[in-house]
Amino acid sequence: MRMMNVKRKYTKKLFKHKKPYDVDGTNQLFCDAIKENVIHHYNNCDDYKHIIDQAKFDPNTISDISDLMRLPFIPTLYFKRHELFSIPLKKMAIKATSSGTSSGLKSRVGMSYGDLLIGFRMIFRLFKYHKLWSFRRVNYFIFGYEPSKHTDVVIMKSANGFTYVAPAKKRYYALKWDDESKKYKVDLESMKQAFIDASTKKTPIRTLGFPAYTYFLLKEMKEEGIRLQMPKGSIVTIGGGWKQFYAEKVDKVSFYEIVKEVLGIPGKNIVEFFGAVEHPVVFPDCEYHHLHIPIYSRVIIRDPDTFDPVQSGEMGLINLLSPLNSATPLVSVMTDDLGVLHNGCKCGAQAPWLEIIGRVGIKDIITCAQGADEILSK
Repeated sequence: MRMMNVKRKYTKKLFKHKKPYDVDGTNQLFCDAIKENVIHHYNNCDDYKHIIDQAKFDPNTISDISDLMRLPFIPTLYFKRHELFSIPLKKMAIKATSSGTSSGLKSRVGMSYGDLLIGFRMIFRLFKYHKLWSFRRVNYFIFGYEPSKHTDVVIMKSANGFTYVAPAKKRYYALKWDDESKKYKVDLESMKQAFIDASTKKTPIRTLGFPAYTYFLLKEMKEEGIRLQMPKGSIVTIGGGWKQFYAEKVDKVSFYEIVKEVLGIPGKNIVEFFGAVEHPVVFPDCEYHHLHIPIYSRVIIRDPDTFDPVQSGEMGLINLLSPLNSATPLVSVMTDDLGVLHNGCKCGAQAPWLEIIGRVGIKDIITCAQGADEILSK
């Protein structure tokens, strides 16, 4: 028997909270918001209801933050094989996909207009806290997709949205659509020339997008002996992961060093973001490059074999929770990333911070996706 629908009273209150890292002070509010989000999806998505029922979990039993440990999670791999929606497609403000795995699998998610409004409040608070808003015009160097009708990957939409954090004078893109081949092609040469030109002007730059393409270009410029000094106020932002270039991934220190050497931008002006299409909460890093957990999310680190929560400081699989999305049941997702939760940071933020260790291969992880697949196949 279906439960009654609930309004998003607690979710709206959580995202209006003025302190974006007041995790301890919002635990009960977060718990209440998760409960109303779970009930909403349970009432409006049959497949999600089957998953919850199969796990013999009653959403009404959520009353304390510790209850979230028992909440059934859905692996990100599952979203790459199945669509789960809790509102009609015609009522969605955004329908987007992930950039895909090496096997070509992509997650497809939606967001309602209400989700976008709530998400904007989150972005406003976080970017204000990290001093990323600016009225000064900048040139954007986007190491991602040029907007076109040929793709709806979420990172293209989020990158385009980011260019409104500071007004854009001009946007340069590393991945451009080629009509002849009918696919996106990497154009790092034009980005290189744009960097050189920007270094002679007074307008600050901001980079964003895939760190792999950013690094490959900077490495090439370094090998060619190119050393630039970008205008004061320039910022390098990175996010989206290394994707198919994971084997070429470099550590943070090496990345920051080459940014300083080639572009003349110091480490304090490098901002890393963590997020996923299956978890629309953004984690900007602090001045010490720690990814603190904002109040809009909670992270549970789970043992890869038992899925039991591990202690702070221990490594395991990253389970992400948030009540933000009402269109797709992303309330609790299990990534294939390994991470560690830490407490304490000299930046002053009271929230714990997440260290990303690396990604587990799909063949190396056995999750509840198998059970969920069996349910949906019936």
